[in-house]
Amino acid sequence: MTGTAGKQHRAKRSREEKYDERRAQLAESALATLGELGYARTSLREIAQNSEFSHGVVHYYFSGKADLILHCVRYYKADCATRYDEIIATATSAEELAERFVERLVATMCEDASMHRLWYDLRGQSMFEQELAEQVAEIDLLLEDMIWRVVTRFAELSGRQPAFSPSVSYAMVDGVFFRALLAHLHGDDAVPERLRDDACAVLPLLFRA
Repeated sequence: MTGTAGKQHRAKRSREEKYDERRAQLAESALATLGELGYARTSLREIAQNSEFSHGVVHYYFSGKADLILHCVRYYKADCATRYDEIIATATSAEELAERFVERLVATMCEDASMHRLWYDLRGQSMFEQELAEQVAEIDLLLEDMIWRVVTRFAELSGRQPAFSPSVSYAMVDGVFFRALLAHLHGDDAVPERLRDDACAVLPLLFRA
């Protein structure tokens, strides 16, 4: 690559990196508003009013509300999808893996409830809006893979075989988590302990005896 071409390439990369960085900043700024108000009640103008950015800036970096919200959720869920990897890599027994996985599951419900609420809101909305459906399906697969990594590592440590497919295993864990989140969002203080018990009960069901 010549000197001139190299400079042009670096300048282009720099512009692209700055563009991506600004989109990430906007996504982080928008998360609190989105998590509080949900998909239907949030507009780009409202997001701008609750952030340091103007409506024009927000609209420049995102084509519309769906584009911004999907970027926010994808940004967050990409991080979520690796939250159990350290446990998977370091657990030395099936019992340790299960215990640490359940504790992390309870912690994320309590600490990130608004983001999980936005995710389920968006997933439900995707049944009615085609522009959301494909992106939501991609994020769902990330989360399915996340749970499957836990399941397969548990199988290795315990010497047992998974009883279900990745999608069914994910659906079972997700169902327990979703019901707990609903109760938690409505102020049920007993939910963390109940989620702990329910998750501990469902995990053995994912494997053949």
